[in-house]
Amino acid sequence: MNIAVISYWHVHAEGYTKEIIEKTDSRITAVWDEDAERGAKYAGQFQVKFYADYDELLSDKNIDGVIITAPTSMHKELILKAVKAGKKVFSEKVLALTVSDCLEIKDTLVRHNTDIVLSLVKKCDSEFLFAKQMIQSGALGQITYARMRNVHNGSIGNWLPAHFYDKEQCGGGAMIDLGAHPMYLLNWLLGEPKSVQSVFTEITGREVEDNAVSLLEFEKGIIGVSETGFVSVYNPATLEISGTKGSILIRDGVWYAAEETGGKWEAAKNLPEALPSPVVLWANGETNKQGVTFGIDDAIMLTRMMEAAYKSCVSGKKEPV
Repeated sequence: MNIAVISYWHVHAEGYTKEIIEKTDSRITAVWDEDAERGAKYAGQFQVKFYADYDELLSDKNIDGVIITAPTSMHKELILKAVKAGKKVFSEKVLALTVSDCLEIKDTLVRHNTDIVLSLVKKCDSEFLFAKQMIQSGALGQITYARMRNVHNGSIGNWLPAHFYDKEQCGGGAMIDLGAHPMYLLNWLLGEPKSVQSVFTEITGREVEDNAVSLLEFEKGIIGVSETGFVSVYNPATLEISGTKGSILIRDGVWYAAEETGGKWEAAKNLPEALPSPVVLWANGETNKQGVTFGIDDAIMLTRMMEAAYKSCVSGKKEPV
C-alpha cells in the first residue's frame, strides 16, 4: 500500500512513519501538513513528495491510504474527504471531538463500505491481552473493580509540544490525550460504561487539565477508574483488576492471585504473544486479528466516554455515557 502521512502535528506521526517503513511492505510516498514548512521538512527527511494542497494529494490515484495525525479538531474534515476519495484511513486517537462528528464519519464509512483503524495501541500489548483472557475465562470470577493509571511528566518536564495544550485543537488536555488509553482499555475489559464523574485540575497553569481522574460505572455494579496526567514522575503504567475469585496487578510485570494459585500472588507465565501495533496491522491488512478490534464502533465509544467525562468536569455531576 502507498501511504501518505497527513500532518506531523502529533508526537506519534514520525513513529508511525518509521513503523510503516521498517515493519511493513507498505511505503510512505507523500506528506501533507497544515504547516507547510513542517510538512516539507518531513517530506525531505523521508524523501517523499510534499503536497501543499490536501485535495491534490487525495486526487493522486497512486496513494492507497492516509495516516491522520493532524490536530484532532481537523480529523472529521480530513477523514471524510479521504474516505470519499476512496483512501483507506488510519487515525490517531481520539477519532473526533464530538459523538455527532464520529457518527457522521461512520455514516460515510458505511456508505463507502469501508472502516477505519484507530490507534488503540495498548490492546496489542501482551500483558493487557492476558488480562482480557483472564476475565473471559472466568478465572477472576465476577469483576467488581478496575483501575488504570497512565501518566508521564510532559508538563513539568516541558517536552510536550505547546499545541498539546491548545484546547481548540485538542479538545482538552491530559485526559483526552494520554487518558484515552485507560478509557478504551476499561471499555474493552469491562464492557460499555453507564456513567462517568470527573475531577480535572491544572498543576502547571496551562489552558487545559494536566491532572485528571474519571470514575466510571459499568453494568453489574462494576466500578472503573481512569487516571492520567502530565505531572508525574517515576510512575509506570498500572492496571489493577479485582473480581470475586481473583485479582490482577500489571505494573512492571504481570501478577495475579486466583483459586488456581491458592490465593497467593504469582508472576504470570506464558503471556500471549503481543500483536503488531494497529498501524502495522492496518498497513498489512490484518485488522480484527484474534478478535481484537480498532474500528469505528471502538472509536465512537471512546469519544462518548471522553465527551461525558469533560461534561462531568464542568457540571460537577455524574453524567451518562
